[in-house]
Amino acid sequence: MRAVDAAQTRPEQRVEVVPGGTVSQRWVPMRRVGLYVPGGRAVLPSSVVMNVVPAQIAGVEQIVLASPPQKEFGGLPHPTILAACELLGVTEVLAAGGAQAIALLAHGAEDLGDGGDLPGVDLITGPGNVYVAAAKRLVRGKVGIDAEAGPTEIAILADATADPAYVAADLISQAEHDPLAASVLVTDSEELVRAVEAELAIQVPNALHRERIDEALRGQQSGVVMVEGVDQGLAVVDAYGAEHLEIQTADAAAVAARVTNAGAVFVGAHSPVSLGDYAAGSNHVLPTGGTSRFTGGLGVQTFLRGIHVVHYDREALDGARKAATTLAQAEGLPAHGAAIDIRFTR
Repeated sequence: MRAVDAAQTRPEQRVEVVPGGTVSQRWVPMRRVGLYVPGGRAVLPSSVVMNVVPAQIAGVEQIVLASPPQKEFGGLPHPTILAACELLGVTEVLAAGGAQAIALLAHGAEDLGDGGDLPGVDLITGPGNVYVAAAKRLVRGKVGIDAEAGPTEIAILADATADPAYVAADLISQAEHDPLAASVLVTDSEELVRAVEAELAIQVPNALHRERIDEALRGQQSGVVMVEGVDQGLAVVDAYGAEHLEIQTADAAAVAARVTNAGAVFVGAHSPVSLGDYAAGSNHVLPTGGTSRFTGGLGVQTFLRGIHVVHYDREALDGARKAATTLAQAEGLPAHGAAIDIRFTR
């Protein structure tokens, strides 16, 4: 993952607009960020990695991670979460979960009960339940947030060439997260649908979390969408904008290249979403609820800000003078133009 993230850093970009006049864009990391790692139905050390590594690659100075306290572990976050923090060098960890953790990260605290204070952060990232998402919405503006993540989603665009056992297993893998998880199959093959249903009947009863999986698969958020062909299937998955989109069709790479809305696209029979959850090198903190139409997944850029740096000498300013002062007059803001003119009249 570090190799993938390192390749996504951006160097300073400098453009000479006119001789003697340049505009540069510097990419500056956030100073202090708060990373949230849930601790409800599952322990998620992978979410520690997915949040921490891009922040570190971006050059964030201070990383504070919050994860819910666990009664069986003396009110501390789960030991697996703490172990992941230790391995990654995260030294500031809060035993706090839910909406209260988001509030604590955003606003800070004068006294944590031990006489120490907690400075607020500049950005909060990470997934969570509906209360975490609502809290992130409330603090947006006070701090930055990555997204308001909802229940996980998988859409699979498949044709008759897909292996029904693989398709069923991948639908189950995301349904395992939450009864509200969405598992959607989009296909033009009735034969595939029947075969996948047969596989589900075999695989679901043998799953550890079969009740949760069954509830998610039977929920109104999950189902099968029949289409007339791959083109129509692409229109459906683009309209849906799933968090995870698998393409299991003939010539899957060409089909995947035409996708415009998805958090992440998994191409072919041997690129399951589970690979992206843990070991592909991509990030698994992704947009849900159709928000992939206007945002992307967590990455190095989430933790960077672009700052324009403008440097004009006298001759370059003189060359831009007429355009700038004309616009100032047109907008009824003559003092703007005067601030330029004075450099040539005094």
